[in-house]
Amino acid sequence: MIRPLLAGTACLALLAACQERTPEPVDKAQDMAAAPVGQMSAATMGSNMVSAYVPNAAMADMYEIQAADIALERSQNARVKEMAQMIKTDHTAASNAMKAMLPQAAPDMTPPTALDQRRQGLIDNLRSASAATFDQTYIDQQIAAHNEALTLHRGFSDQDSPLAAHARNVVPKIEAHLRMAEQLRSAN
Repeated sequence: MIRPLLAGTACLALLAACQERTPEPVDKAQDMAAAPVGQMSAATMGSNMVSAYVPNAAMADMYEIQAADIALERSQNARVKEMAQMIKTDHTAASNAMKAMLPQAAPDMTPPTALDQRRQGLIDNLRSASAATFDQTYIDQQIAAHNEALTLHRGFSDQDSPLAAHARNVVPKIEAHLRMAEQLRSAN
């Protein structure tokens, strides 16, 4: 009876110690799992229905702006900060442009005002990244998020909707963000 109790206590202590010291591998796994979920959502409903495109595009912009703010505050790398500022500027403009179009293009649509659980998890993981891993975490998230955004906007750009023009207009900026993130990842 004592031996199983001691073994169980030792396992719990080991698990607690691992959780205290290694949240980042768990966060990275969560970020990696979020990427294909986002891609699937963007490729299916988001690229085919206004009712899915609007909230996904709005949340993508919100996520990008929030992540950029965190990067501007926490990164020590000038190139990462430059990318974050470009992303914040471009996604703020895209968000404002889509909101301005909605009364005429989709009068029944109201963009969300908060992130969904998946994107909030990405923000939480970015906030909890250590100083040593912050830039890599941010860059990896940006590559996944911009691939998802490209899938969403490219897919929606050929729809019969006034919002399709918005989708076509934002694609070049998203491509530029993705290229910059990929260059930063290659440089690290």
